[in-house]
Amino acid sequence: MEEAAKTAKESLDLAFHISNILGTGLDRHTLSVLIALCDMGLNPEALAAVVKELQTEPCPLPPTPTVPSSVP
Repeated sequence: MEEAAKTAKESLDLAFHISNILGTGLDRHTLSVLIALCDMGLNPEALAAVVKELQTEPCPLPPTPTVPSSVP
């Protein structure tokens, strides 16, 4: 089991290095999730399209905290 974990880490390290060379902007966690989804049988081209779409959308602003009004 230890060897499998080492191999998985090395594979992720290599994929992350390639991702950085290609300038994908993906962090290690996101890349590992995408690899896991591919391993589960999801279409890699469809995943790539979703990632591209999400990267082009503007980030939503975080919700503004509401301050409770004081009751007189």
